[in-house]
Amino acid sequence: MTELIKDYFWPLIGGIIGLLLAVLIITFGFFKTLFVLIFMAIGISAGYCMVDCNN
Repeated sequence: MTELIKDYFWPLIGGIIGLLLAVLIITFGFFKTLFVLIFMAIGISAGYCMVDCNN
């Protein structure tokens, strides 16, 4: 079982992200979901900057 998960790890992650994105769009609508995704990207970028700036 763990070998199967190792072989298909990234497709599983992609499927989960796609499912989550679909649920967000159905629940909140396209533009609200886009707003959330933009702020998530800003937060992730800020986190990477904080890690790189400290090194």
